[in-house]
Amino acid sequence: MTQTAGSAHAAPFDWTTGAVADSGFASDLADRLEAALAAGKLPNLHGVIVARGDRLALERYLAGDDESWGQPLGRVAFGPDTLHDLRSVTKSVVGLLYGIALAQARVPPPDAPLLAQFPAYADLAADPARRRWTVSHVLGMALGTEWDELSIPYSNPANSEIAMERAPDRYRFILDRPIVADPGTRWIYNGGATALLGHLIARGTGMALPDFAQAALFGPLGIDSFEWVRGFDGATPSAASGLRLRPRDLARIGRLVLQGGRWEGRAVVPAAWLETCLQPRLRVDDARRYGLHWYLGELPRPGGGPPIGLVGAYGNGGQRLFMLPAFDVVVVTTFGNYNRPDQAQAPLALLREVVMPALR
Repeated sequence: MTQTAGSAHAAPFDWTTGAVADSGFASDLADRLEAALAAGKLPNLHGVIVARGDRLALERYLAGDDESWGQPLGRVAFGPDTLHDLRSVTKSVVGLLYGIALAQARVPPPDAPLLAQFPAYADLAADPARRRWTVSHVLGMALGTEWDELSIPYSNPANSEIAMERAPDRYRFILDRPIVADPGTRWIYNGGATALLGHLIARGTGMALPDFAQAALFGPLGIDSFEWVRGFDGATPSAASGLRLRPRDLARIGRLVLQGGRWEGRAVVPAAWLETCLQPRLRVDDARRYGLHWYLGELPRPGGGPPIGLVGAYGNGGQRLFMLPAFDVVVVTTFGNYNRPDQAQAPLALLREVVMPALR
C-alpha cells in the first residue's frame, strides 16, 4: 500500500538550533508547551516544531499510538527521523506540485475546461452544468458537487473518499456526483478534486505522483525520506491524503512557501503560483477562506492590535502546517486524534496558547 522514496541530491540547508530568544520567542516557549500538556489540552500529541526563519525555536516528540492510512502501527516512540501521516496536508503539497508542473507546461492552466481533460467521459460533458467546470474549480474545491468526508467517518463506506476508492473508475465517480451548487459559488471539501489534480500531474509529466514530487519538490528541498500510500487499487498514490513525512521536512515546505517558492537561491515553486494560491476565495467558515488548496485565516494578536494572517494546511487527526507570514514563523503539529470530532481543538490550542503568546 505504500511507495517509499529517497533523494540522492540533498540541499545543504539544515535547521539552526540554539537559544529560544535568538529565534524571536520568549524564553518560556517550552514551558508553555509543558503546561498545555499537563493541562490535557494537547491529547495524543506526537510532535511539534516551531521555527522562525531558519531557526528551530521548539522541537518536541512524544510516544503514542499511531496508524498509517487507517492501519494500526501500535505505540510509536516519535523522533526527528520518524515519518508521520500528513493526511489531507497532502492536498496542499499536491497544489504546489501542480504549480511546478504548470510552469513546465505539463498540465492545463486553471482556466482550461475540466472535462476536456477527460475525453473518455463525453456523456458527462454533454451536461451543460458540468461543461462550465474549469481546472480552477478543482483547485479551489468549487465544483459544486455532492461530496461528504466531514460528517461521515472514513470507516464508513458511505464516506465520499472511501466510496471513490472503492469505485471501479475513481475519476468517473468524482465527476459524476450530483451537482448541488453552481460552479465557483460554494466551497465543498472534496478529496476527489485533489485526486483529479494528481491524475493530471501524473499524465502530464509521465511520472507517478511520488516520483514527480521527489524530482521537482522534495529533492531540491533536501527531503530524502518519505512514503506515499497507495489507494485501495494498490497502484494509484492517494493524492488526497497519502503522504508521510518527517515533521522537520514538512516545516521545510512551510519555509519554502514563506520564501516565495525559493530554496537556497533556487526557484522551486513559481512565486506567481503561490501568490495565486494564497488569495482568499470562497468562504470555508466564519474564520477561514480557501485559496487554491490552501486555507487562509486570521488570528487575534496577543495584547490587541490588527489580526495576524494565517496560512494553513490541515489533515485528519491534528496534522497541521501553520504559517504566519508577517512573522516568518512555521508551526508543524502531528497528533493521533484520527477521526475524532474534536480533533481540530488541540492544534489550535497549541497555536493560540503556546506559540502566539510567546511570539515577539
